Amino acid sequence: MVAFVFSLIATIALAAVVPLYARRRPPGTPLTWGEAMAASLYVFFVMFLAWGVMPHQWLSYADNALQWRKDKILFGPGDVVDKFLPFTVTYEAVRDIIAAGIYIVTLGGMMALWAQWQNRGKEKPKELPTSAYGRPLVKKA
Repeated sequence: MVAFVFSLIATIALAAVVPLYARRRPPGTPLTWGEAMAASLYVFFVMFLAWGVMPHQWLSYADNALQWRKDKILFGPGDVVDKFLPFTVTYEAVRDIIAAGIYIVTLGGMMALWAQWQNRGKEKPKELPTSAYGRPLVKKA
């Protein structure tokens, strides 16, 4: 449990640094070879934590400490929900669904970070004041 929580906190902390750095770095700034290598190493490490270490630690925790195996049934034959759901759900299936959820959430987070990085420095256009008739109040030069 400690390893899973630590990997989760480390992934979140390392990913939270990206928007802070994106605000500091203006778009179009030239990138040196060393900066590019350091950034690629950083991104690879965050992806390794998010898609390698964190799901592995969850699966290890569920297998060992929680003992979510195939023979531990959540609901199945003879259960109250058997009338509505005619299949068996084991704790191993729940464990795998949670692991897949970790992959899906981290992929969505990575895509949000990529979009935020690509859209940095782009400001929304300011709205021009309009007249009572809805026309913009702008003098022509």
